[in-house]
Amino acid sequence: MNMGKFKVYITDYDYPDIEIEKKILETIGAEVIGLQCKTGNDLETLAYDANALIQQYAKISRKTIEKLKQCKVIARYGIGVDIVDIDAAYEHGITVTNVPDYCIEEVADHSIATAFTLIRSIPAYNQATHEGRWHWSDWNAPVLRMREMTFGLIGFGRIAQNMARKLTAFGFKLISYDPYVSESFMATHGVEKVDLDTLLKKSDVVDIMCPYTKETHHLIDANALSKMKKQAILINCARGKLVDNKALYTALKEKWIAAAGLDDTEEEPAKLDKWHPSDNPLFTLDNCIITPHVAYISQASLDEARRVAAENVKTILLGKPPLNPVFPNNIKRKEIVKNG
Repeated sequence: MNMGKFKVYITDYDYPDIEIEKKILETIGAEVIGLQCKTGNDLETLAYDANALIQQYAKISRKTIEKLKQCKVIARYGIGVDIVDIDAAYEHGITVTNVPDYCIEEVADHSIATAFTLIRSIPAYNQATHEGRWHWSDWNAPVLRMREMTFGLIGFGRIAQNMARKLTAFGFKLISYDPYVSESFMATHGVEKVDLDTLLKKSDVVDIMCPYTKETHHLIDANALSKMKKQAILINCARGKLVDNKALYTALKEKWIAAAGLDDTEEEPAKLDKWHPSDNPLFTLDNCIITPHVAYISQASLDEARRVAAENVKTILLGKPPLNPVFPNNIKRKEIVKNG
């Protein structure tokens, strides 16, 4: 039995094993323990003696954090940290880290591929041929020429910037809404900065690529959907809760917009113990394609996420400055680095 110097619990994982993590962390005398507590319920009991947590889907709340008396770090396998109470973590001396760069190519490519699939009406044509129809008119909406279309990006971070570089080659007019990015910076990528209302009204494709926060919850709601073109396509390869799914169902059912492509739904099935597609009526629609939160996937990205998360934990347990810290909005970076 490994009586390690440190206890590192992996809250939950859907990888075939945890050998990458063990290879990195056992070198510092850590015992790496894999759990399957993806809801986060009772985590404070299962991992009460944790020096570190590595987290995939488990929600880590203030209640849990308050009971983790020995924990020094919570390391996310991914980029988003909306399922960690970051303020509570830092109040209790726990550093939060993420893997900020690992899937920039994959998410950009998946989002573009989803958009192109719907622009070319491939799902509708595929269904038509399987049902014995063979005619160009079996589309969800008239197929538009890409170089005559406007592609709107909500959010202009690194993934959206990557998308802009790739989309330029297809001739789209590119516009973006992001209150935190300047007009001049967007212009260096060939993108016009607009407000959200303008983006919704002018875009043939509305692609959401922004973080999930309290402010962006249901950013796309009934009001936003009502402003979009009837032939418009909505793409969301970011967090599921950015889109009001009930409103989107109505918009697609009543043809307010032509189609939607989602990489996650609002209930976020990966974080649930029990889930069935009947829980969400979007799964009944022909003009909504849904992938199971896989935009970040490639073998390289999976390996990188695991390696970097483990290295983040290793660094902090050894008393060194964090490699990829995520900070609360009300605490300055230099204060955290100084105080540890």
